[in-house]
Amino acid sequence: MEHWEALCPGGYRFVYDDALFRPGTDTFLLSSLPRPKPGLRVMDLGCGTGLLGLLLLQRQPDLSVTGIDIQSTAIRLAEKAAAENGLADRLTFHTADLRTVKSLFPTGSFDLAVCNPPYYPPASGAMADDSARRTARSEVDCTLEDTCRAASYLLRWGGSFCLVHKPERLTDLLCALRGNGLEPKRLRFVCKTAGSAPSLVLAEARRGGKPSLAVEESLILQAADGSPTAEVDAIYFRQQEETP
Repeated sequence: MEHWEALCPGGYRFVYDDALFRPGTDTFLLSSLPRPKPGLRVMDLGCGTGLLGLLLLQRQPDLSVTGIDIQSTAIRLAEKAAAENGLADRLTFHTADLRTVKSLFPTGSFDLAVCNPPYYPPASGAMADDSARRTARSEVDCTLEDTCRAASYLLRWGGSFCLVHKPERLTDLLCALRGNGLEPKRLRFVCKTAGSAPSLVLAEARRGGKPSLAVEESLILQAADGSPTAEVDAIYFRQQEETP
């Protein structure tokens, strides 16, 4: 069953389906990491139903976003959302395996790549019963190495790659990035509360960048009373809901 929601009052509307992997907090948090300038060409690797692209365009309207995903059902919904929001000229999608990007785009075609990848190796933990959730959650159709290799090929020299992952795989992440010519430049850990262990890590790497890694202040999700922090409210555009 399809569900439609607005990012904020008067903002873009996104869609998801119960049969697919539902949108999560990690996608919203990832959308806050890039610092996109007007006119950038953006690639969303494993775009699903297109939520991340919509979030980036809500923050910076003057972008050109292309998304690819191996699941044709997700791409059909993403295209539906682009049309619904009048963004067909700035938000386009392709059903494709990211391991085949060399046959789809010239190298260096994009200024920024983003990705909310599968977090878990296929042999770790319980596997989802259906293929859509299994593809989104586990590295059954592409690995972290595949994702970084694709981003490196697609980005121009000096272009940035932003992604979200699990802290327990930080070593794998940093090695995969550097091994594919993507120098880690920024890390930001996500914690439920101040003082709690991180549950996610946001990372930015630069193609051809020089070694120099900044570990930024952690993103805290909840205040001491359990309410969302002001930064989380801003990420979810909730401050716009309070504007008269």
